[in-house]
Amino acid sequence: MEVQSKLRYVRISPRKARKAVDLIRGKGVEEASNLLMLSPQKSARIVKKVLDSAIANANANYSMDVDNLFVKRAFVDEGATLKRFMPRAMGRATQILKRTSHITIVLDEKSS
Repeated sequence: MEVQSKLRYVRISPRKARKAVDLIRGKGVEEASNLLMLSPQKSARIVKKVLDSAIANANANYSMDVDNLFVKRAFVDEGATLKRFMPRAMGRATQILKRTSHITIVLDEKSS
């Protein structure tokens, strides 16, 4: 049985968040958590919170054994983009794009 956790509209660009998600895809839950804890990126802390939420969902809602869980799927989708303007020289303005992400982690039990 699959258990998932989503975090939507996170204020980090999808490209940066995918770096942390690529580290944990296919790994066991404990190994993935350790990798994210030791990773220096801001996105790693955010992805770790989503992973911890998925682990809590599996344990509390479905009584799954945490030791047998692994990251089956993990992906980052692009969310809404906030558009801002910055004043420039000679009365001009340039657009600033503040990107958001939707992070999804799906856990499953190893078949014994």
